[in-house]
Amino acid sequence: MRHLAFSALLSGALSVLAVAVAAFEIENHIVVGPEDAPRRLQVISTADADLFAPLLQVFADRQGDLRIDYTVASSTELMRAVTGGAPFDVALSSAMDLQTKLANDGHTRPHRSAATALVPARARWRDHLFAFSQEPAALVISPAAFQGLEVPRTRLDLIRLLRDHEDRFRGRVGTYDVAQSGLGYLFATQDVRASESYWRLTEVMGSLETRLYCCSGDMIEDVSTGRIALAYNVLGSYAAARTDLGDRIEIVEFQDYTTLMLRTAAILRDARNPDAAAAFVDHLIRAAWGAGEMEEYPFPRLPEQGEAVSAALRPIRLGPGLLVHLDALKRQGFLSEWRDAMRR
Repeated sequence: MRHLAFSALLSGALSVLAVAVAAFEIENHIVVGPEDAPRRLQVISTADADLFAPLLQVFADRQGDLRIDYTVASSTELMRAVTGGAPFDVALSSAMDLQTKLANDGHTRPHRSAATALVPARARWRDHLFAFSQEPAALVISPAAFQGLEVPRTRLDLIRLLRDHEDRFRGRVGTYDVAQSGLGYLFATQDVRASESYWRLTEVMGSLETRLYCCSGDMIEDVSTGRIALAYNVLGSYAAARTDLGDRIEIVEFQDYTTLMLRTAAILRDARNPDAAAAFVDHLIRAAWGAGEMEEYPFPRLPEQGEAVSAALRPIRLGPGLLVHLDALKRQGFLSEWRDAMRR
């Protein structure tokens, strides 16, 4: 029998729990597996619970005697929870730079297994971080809002489109608030490294009273309802998973370059159940990099180790280079320039 219990935490209870544990904010929490299981695995993650639940269920079913507590938080709140000593075994995050910092600062433990050998060098770091998804930063548009217009295929196309149709797009453009979103900050700093057009695009978006968001899911929802016409740097995997939205959204992967984020797993230094944590990380790795396909795996399949990546796809490489923009002075300077461009 399958055991899948969802805990919908009300805001009041959520606040109490956050204060009691480590002063961090929780977005959602689900329990997968038998409530009375003798073993317990505590996972903190930035991935939406609905998206991840089937993959958790497969692991719980195979273990049999394991309960998984899956807590969803933003990347910055995840960082706060782990560094604050919250009792988690595994951290899963889309913010590769913050995950690298956790590992670099000694908050994770190494892991080696037959599964970790499947992960190519660019997608792991020092046996502490392991990528288990590869997800594009995409443009998500409302086809209804683009009637009579050509869909932009490059950032320069998007700049021209927004400049030529200011009235149509004023107040109807969305992107991450990079001062608040760890993933948004990562995508923005990667954009700067990849192209000189980023600051021009940011200035144009700023002139159009762009709406700022914490999360891809909120942007996708607002595109689907017509509140905004387009959202920049949305997680394409989240948009692709919204099959319920039908033709109300369209996903555009830019042809000049498309940034690929690697979602990573780390076993935490103070894990109370390190054996289950290691088995869970191996489960994620095999779902992503192993032979065959797992139906419950919610992300685009990763290329095999010898398979070439398209020139337009730019995977972010794990490593200490990601720490550069986390330097306090560099971050302050970047955000100051970003706010000026966004007119915030």
